[in-house]
Order: sequence, then C-alpha cells, then structure tokens
Amino acid sequence: MKDIDAREPLIEALGVVKHFRQSPGILARMLAGQRQTVVRAVDGVDLAVLPGETLGLVGESGCGKTTLGRVLVRLYEPTSGEVLYEGRAVRERKDFHRAAQIIFQNPYASLNPRKTVRDILDVPLRHRGVHRPVDREAEAMRLLKRVGLAERHIDSYPHQFSGGQRQRIGVARAIAMDPRFVVADEPVSSLDVSIQAQVLNLLEELQEEYHLTYLFISHDLSVVRHISDRVVVMYLGQIVEQGPTDALYESPLHPYTQALLAAIPRVERVQRRERILLTGGVPSPIDPPSGCRFHPRCFAKVGRICEEEQPPFFTVGSQQVACWIHRSHGA
Repeated sequence: MKDIDAREPLIEALGVVKHFRQSPGILARMLAGQRQTVVRAVDGVDLAVLPGETLGLVGESGCGKTTLGRVLVRLYEPTSGEVLYEGRAVRERKDFHRAAQIIFQNPYASLNPRKTVRDILDVPLRHRGVHRPVDREAEAMRLLKRVGLAERHIDSYPHQFSGGQRQRIGVARAIAMDPRFVVADEPVSSLDVSIQAQVLNLLEELQEEYHLTYLFISHDLSVVRHISDRVVVMYLGQIVEQGPTDALYESPLHPYTQALLAAIPRVERVQRRERILLTGGVPSPIDPPSGCRFHPRCFAKVGRICEEEQPPFFTVGSQQVACWIHRSHGA
C-alpha cells in the first residue's frame, strides 16, 4: 500500500449523471409508436480519486464503468453534476487533457490503422509543447523504449504488432502528454495471461516513475486486487460499495459485492467462498428499479424499504456501503 495523501482528491465527481438518448428505428416508430428513450448509464455518482493511488472500479458489463471513466477524463460531457480537478471545476477540456489521459480496452480499435507509431505519438507530443521535429522524434524513441518496444518500431503500422505490443503503444501515447491522472479502461482484458502480467508491471513502474494516479477499470477481480489501493463497486449506474482493497475483499458488505467476490476461482479449499447465485437478469438502465437498484436480485432484502427508498451510504469501519442492511451504522 502506497502512502496516499487523502486530504485533497486529485479528481472528484460530484453528483455525476450521464444519460444517452436512444432513438428507435423508423419501423418501431411507425408500428409501435415508440419514442426516444433515455439510457441511464451513470446516475448520480460521487467519487474521489486520491493523488498517487490506484482506484479499482469493478462491476458487471453494462454497469456504467467505462462511461464513468470517460466522463472523468471529459471524453463525455456529463448530463449533470461536476468533475473537479484539484478542487476546481473542469471548464476547458483542451487544458485538462494535458493532465488526464485514457488507455483504451481495445488497442487495435483505438489506434489509427493508417498512421505509423511516429504519427500516433506526434499528436500528443505537439500538444505537450514539443515543437521541434527532432525533439519529438527523440522523445518518441524514448517513450517506445520505456514501454518495452524497439526504436525500429517507430515507422511501423498498428497491424504489424501483436496485441500486447499495440497496448504498449497505447500506454506510450497516454504518457506522452506527461499526465497526472490516467483512466486504464480494461487495459489487459484482451491480452494473454502472460502478457497481462507484463503490462500490469509496466503500469506499476510508470506510476512510480511519473507519479501517476490511476482509475483502473476491470471486471477481473483478481487483477483489481493485485493492482488497486482502494476499490469501488458499481451496479446499474450507481456505486454500491467502496473501501480499501484488503478490507473490501476480506469482508464485503453489500450483497452484490459478496456475489461478485464469491465467483472468483480459488485453488485453496480453505479460501473458497460459498458460491452465491443471483436470480434474474440485470435490469435495463432504460427503466431501472425503484429504491435499491439491486433489490430484484438481492438474496438479503430487509423489506419494503429496499423496494421504495434508495439507500444512502453507511460507513462501516473503513468501508462505505449503500445497503439498508447496515442502516444501524447511520448515514
């Protein structure tokens, strides 16, 4: 665990909401009279990312993890709420992108297939203020070597690399701006296990070297435990639990967190948790349930209050959990 200054968050989300308007096709409008619907991808999130930490963000596919990450680096504008950087509202995205970058899940889709590595790195270096071509080439060479690629790769195209090499190019592009905050959006999910370990080690080395702060998004709970200082659990557009990694993994408080962690494969019999099978499917973000959004699948409901009122966060030790089971601890 790193020594983290918890006094002032580097990045903070205050009541962040991101909704997408979805228009039905012409046939659906003609036959069924369907109108535009609203997808509630992120629906009222408060989050603080502390300087120098790695904050893990976990949850099922479609829970809003990627959308929240993109809002925090202002690739998406929030529908409402604010994103603060060092305590100040982010107004000018161009300036903010010098401090906040993202590593995408699919390195092939995020790299322009018509651009060489030289061209890909040239853009962030220009924005960083490296104006002389000879200086940009020297810096691009240095970045390639730093992420484990050879200088001869500078004039190659993305299709000439393996998946792991392409992700290293994505990492080089992100740190080319010399940022302070990086969203790593499932950065190893598409890689072989042996390559995953190499990329994770690279990210940890770069964090120490460049004093980076990470939001690490993943559905791989074992990877999140390895790399994260704190973990945030997200369900259907909202945060349901957060806390220090060891505390949350050893004593999960929210029923959803308990179900997620029970699904982690374990070799040692003594460490295995009883498998928790959730009934029903994930509700639609177009029409989320009232009250606690997890209540239709919950195995530990308190009563009608779960269906009628959205729980606030209750503090239990070092963790915060949005579940009525823990209301005796006070909001």
